[in-house]
Amino acid sequence: MQPARGLYALPTASSELVALLQNRELLTCVSAAPHYGLWSLQSPGTRHVYHRREEAARDAVHHPGLLLPPQGSRPVAALADVLIHALRCLPFAESLVMVECAVSRGDMTLEFLRKRLPGRRNGKEREVLRWVDRGAESLLETLARTYFRQAGIHVETQAHLDRVGYVDLLLEGWLIVELDGRHHADWAQVKKDHRRNNESAVQGFTALRYYYQDVVYNPADMVAQVVMVLARRR
Repeated sequence: MQPARGLYALPTASSELVALLQNRELLTCVSAAPHYGLWSLQSPGTRHVYHRREEAARDAVHHPGLLLPPQGSRPVAALADVLIHALRCLPFAESLVMVECAVSRGDMTLEFLRKRLPGRRNGKEREVLRWVDRGAESLLETLARTYFRQAGIHVETQAHLDRVGYVDLLLEGWLIVELDGRHHADWAQVKKDHRRNNESAVQGFTALRYYYQDVVYNPADMVAQVVMVLARRR
């Protein structure tokens, strides 16, 4: 098929990608997260795109300016532009998980992003970068670790305990926080988790467990509970 002059597509081609190429748009920000395998909190919705002319980006969130040429022949902005657009557009938590995923994999460096976000005018973006770290294995770990550290709590990620194994987060050296994003519990995994909790209690640790709903939608309640538990030990 020839949807537009100079554009050819197989009948099986994605209609979304064909439409992007027809309109000379590039996916960016959260809309490009799936193409790079980045963590994301948003479900697919309004497209976030780059177009040379803002008025041509119809029914979409327009992001101006590109630092680098797009990757290959796909209608997707370069990773650096995707992350910078996310930092400028999205709320704190949503941009944090995207950037940390790229940095943890080694696909991007904080230094590269900081150099392209200089001065006070990029204060919001640089504040997000200040909380980016390595070691988290999921966006839940990234968010929970950040919320606890913002509350002044000492946090270790993926800490190893004898006869227990690796735990998601270890707070103040004795409070274990495990995070679970699964919607359907596997019974074998549940039994394994309970045995780990029992062994950690035998060794003098305390364990709390939180889920996606807690971390993403009720972080203040989660932090308040943790603070109460830590205060009792003190």
